[in-house]
Amino acid sequence: MRIALGITYNGQAYQGWQSQPSGNTVQDHLEAALSRFAASPLSTICAGRTDAGVHGLMQVVHFDAPVERTEASWVRGTNTFLPKDIAVQWARSVPDAFHSRACATSRRYGYALLQSPVRPSVEHGRVGWVFQPLDLQAMERAVQYLLGEHDFSSFRAAGCQAKSPVKTLYAINIGRSAQRASASRDGVPSCYWRFDFQGSAFLHHMIRNIMGCLVVIGQGTKPPEWMQEVLDARSRETAAPTFSPDGLYFLGPQYDAHWGLPSEAISFDWFA
Repeated sequence: MRIALGITYNGQAYQGWQSQPSGNTVQDHLEAALSRFAASPLSTICAGRTDAGVHGLMQVVHFDAPVERTEASWVRGTNTFLPKDIAVQWARSVPDAFHSRACATSRRYGYALLQSPVRPSVEHGRVGWVFQPLDLQAMERAVQYLLGEHDFSSFRAAGCQAKSPVKTLYAINIGRSAQRASASRDGVPSCYWRFDFQGSAFLHHMIRNIMGCLVVIGQGTKPPEWMQEVLDARSRETAAPTFSPDGLYFLGPQYDAHWGLPSEAISFDWFA
């Protein structure tokens, strides 16, 4: 029986998704919990790997179960053995043809960013941070150069294992909460920003490298047209430094409706 699971996790304490010799990754903890619940070794395949410090609001995995359990039991039983910052949200029986990575039609990421003269405290590890004001219109102009199919080599980490740097970005949306002038200092109003990305797939550090460029443009250091220059250069050296992983959330894959899988978790309401 093939089972698909929806997983949420706070990535602060872990070395990313993919299994490591240290055993301190989300995949390591999930597979250990599944194996204890099933009383048999289990391995999983995920829809999209995340880096150290990156959070997951809808990671989807699949595995072939050696034992028969109800869908509710896979959720509650596995969660019994998981750390408190990782949780299975749902389980579904799926056909053997389902593959969490190969069947995804697109993937979504969100980035939460605090604009404030003072660093985050309560939100530490859950938001990125800038202490200079950002220009929404400049950033919205800049992202237009990234939409569509492109060679994203300029936004690719040196250790990226993707076979091709060519990916398709379907949408990038930028929103901002109400600015609090009363919380400002030195003329910098405080607010939260949210950046949403949807694409066919993403390269290693691709979102964080795009974020670094958007922040540079938003702060007025570079014009929006500079994003096109970076893209055309196909060289990591031309782009801004890689931005913090703290505010990055994997919002999950999207699948054709016939698979019958949820597209969101309750944690989406918190992120909104």
